Amino acid sequence: MRFSVKAHHLPQRVATGAFILNSGIGKLRADEEAAAQLHGFAAGAYPFVNKLKPADFTRLLAVGEITLGAALLLPVVPAAVAGAGLAAFSGGLLGLYARTPGMRKQGSLFPTQQGIPLAKDAWMMGIGLALVIDDLTDRPARRTRASLTLTAANRGSRLERSSADRSWCGAQSRRPGDRWTRSRSGRSYLRGVLR
Repeated sequence: MRFSVKAHHLPQRVATGAFILNSGIGKLRADEEAAAQLHGFAAGAYPFVNKLKPADFTRLLAVGEITLGAALLLPVVPAAVAGAGLAAFSGGLLGLYARTPGMRKQGSLFPTQQGIPLAKDAWMMGIGLALVIDDLTDRPARRTRASLTLTAANRGSRLERSSADRSWCGAQSRRPGDRWTRSRSGRSYLRGVLR
């Protein structure tokens, strides 16, 4: 099993993954009143949510959060995949912040007191984009290291073949009276016979 997570990604992935996973598990236990409140809040920014029943919407949201939280926590999920999911999720939350009246100060992107909880989701967007960018920009470096290793291996192979060729040529150029002798170190060398 290949672990694609990097050490410097662990704090970001563990913090956001555990937070989102816990939120999703909590929504699975939401009662009808909480589901209706959550559904109404989301429908104000995204009208297509009205096509779903409050209980169904809350269940789908819970499953989505659990899936995303698990993807962030599992080291086998590539950072680019987990980061893209986190960026998409936080983008939806920031859409709620931008479209819901009373969340922002008049004519400004800065939050009101009521909008601070949603505005804080911007940190998840930053983490998601950082995971994606770091994973995508690091891949060419991996290919470069692999190609350099392959080039060095090929170069070594060529040197070995060249040495073998020289040894063969030297053996072919021996004179009739020459013979092979062995030194104390165990290496063989060619010695001409004195006439």
